[in-house]
Amino acid sequence: MTPDLILAGAGLANALIALAVAEARPGARILMLDRAPSPSDAHTWSFHDPDLRLPWHRRLSPAIRCRWPGQEVRFPDHSRVLRAGYASLDGAGLARLLADTPGVTLRWNAGITALDATGATLGSERIEAPCVIDGRGARSSRHLVTGYQKFVGLEFEMNTPHGVTRPLIMDATVPQQDGYRFVYLLPFSPTRLLIEDTRYSDGATLDEEAIVCAIADYASDKGWTGREVRRERGVLPIALAHDAAALWAEAQGGPAPVGLRAGLFHPVTGYSLPVAAQVADVVAAAGPTTAEVFSAVCAHALDRAGDDRFLRLLNRMLFRGCPPDRRHRVLSRFYRLPEPLIERFYAGKLTRLDRLRIVSGKPPIPIRDALPCLREAPLLKETA
Repeated sequence: MTPDLILAGAGLANALIALAVAEARPGARILMLDRAPSPSDAHTWSFHDPDLRLPWHRRLSPAIRCRWPGQEVRFPDHSRVLRAGYASLDGAGLARLLADTPGVTLRWNAGITALDATGATLGSERIEAPCVIDGRGARSSRHLVTGYQKFVGLEFEMNTPHGVTRPLIMDATVPQQDGYRFVYLLPFSPTRLLIEDTRYSDGATLDEEAIVCAIADYASDKGWTGREVRRERGVLPIALAHDAAALWAEAQGGPAPVGLRAGLFHPVTGYSLPVAAQVADVVAAAGPTTAEVFSAVCAHALDRAGDDRFLRLLNRMLFRGCPPDRRHRVLSRFYRLPEPLIERFYAGKLTRLDRLRIVSGKPPIPIRDALPCLREAPLLKETA
């Protein structure tokens, strides 16, 4: 097969691109190449209903593992139920959806040894295509300074009903360790529960054994016993400073980067699915060549980087202006704000009034600590 589109990497960003292009261009031949031996079940992607346009709700519906009519947050000083619908899909569901999509071919055990704007090399094999997209995950760049969101999630089949009726997207009543720590719960059935321990940390080191022990302690405190059936782990970037123009200049002339590789993720939450859906729509609407897709995604990324400037400021205030054991206070204050603002925050669609509302009144951190965080250029110079 001579493909019309090569997608390097079979992660979320490229999966959504495959779905969007297959629908927009019937008959297109899409080849996805990934070094993994098979689809992974070690991923859960979630989104709030307002995060996605209706076409994406329709496209992803067959892969949705579970939907809930609301969600909840808990902090030491207050708790709150949020009305926005919430949904999750996993790697297995996404792989099934891709397998059922006409024109999409997934090739596993495909170790790419070279990738350029005209094709991919796999050892002695060369595959060429008019359009090549690189979605193989994050790469280090001095033009993107980050903190880290580290997590381990264990899915359990409990011996008895766990009693959790809705997603608990942040339980920050737990002891604060390694930065801002919270536990995330997804109830897939009355006895099936994902317990994920997340830390917003300055360092990228993931002590999986220690976090697994912390999850066990949390479950024990709740009186839950059961059998572990699945595990996931990850270290996601949290953007503190970003020179998007320089990042894209580095990639000029090569395959079009997407996903974490292109700095395209929600700067604060790490939620990648809504951003990936937006990028997939951009790719599907662009021309059929690498150059045209590169130009379209680059323009989208530069616009988004400008819109996200305020979110990166919030991150600098959280990571650089606030002691690690007090970061939960900033988030607690945020979740007291009006619910429509919170929904727009997750969707990456804050208005000017929203931004003013977030920093007005009693400031999230003392003014003396906030002032050094205002500019991102000094952070970028540190890495130059």
